[in-house]
Amino acid sequence: MSTAAQPPAGGGFPADIYTEPSDVDVDTLACLGPLRRMAGVWQGTRGLDVKPKADGPRKQAYVERIELQPIDPVTNGPQLLYGLRYHTHITKPDQVKTYHEQVGYWLWEPATGTVIHTLTIPRGQTAMAAGTAAPDADTFELVATQGLDTWGICSAPFLDHAFKTTAFRIQVAFNDDGTWGYEEDTVLQIQGLAEPFHHTDRNRLAKVAEPTPNPLAAARGAAR
Repeated sequence: MSTAAQPPAGGGFPADIYTEPSDVDVDTLACLGPLRRMAGVWQGTRGLDVKPKADGPRKQAYVERIELQPIDPVTNGPQLLYGLRYHTHITKPDQVKTYHEQVGYWLWEPATGTVIHTLTIPRGQTAMAAGTAAPDADTFELVATQGLDTWGICSAPFLDHAFKTTAFRIQVAFNDDGTWGYEEDTVLQIQGLAEPFHHTDRNRLAKVAEPTPNPLAAARGAAR
């Protein structure tokens, strides 16, 4: 089951913006919708990055480890979110030096079927992408666009000047063998180039460890 790529629009909010829901399930792993299959620790050894260089696009293989751990349920007044906190660490094959690092959250809002992906990288950039999906979706796609108040992209001055990110898109797909993969397209307006550059990444990830239950769920299990 696939989904549309357009991020959800705002609006349709309740008049009462303070009262929290009373039906919160403390077991995040049971409430993650399409994100449930991403929970855990994963490794991918055949990543491919196509990046910009002065002499043109350059391909780079990479090795990735990503840890996605459930967090306690989050409420914004009546809004209820379940999520995974993640850390991605990437190196070039057979190297120790960090090639790419990224932290953030994957969030699921059951009431609207919204998936949210936040990312922050130590180059001075952060973004929030979103899309909609069914709870049992096998694929979904999220989008962020520079210049928007919501589902947007924010960069430090140098990146905004030299390598301005105008759009970001990520597609996630789950496989029958328990692996999952992603394809990313980061659209850059690079100083001196007339046409946008598509900086792409893709990888396939296999599970190497199970997730740790979120604190509330772990405490409930220990009390039984």
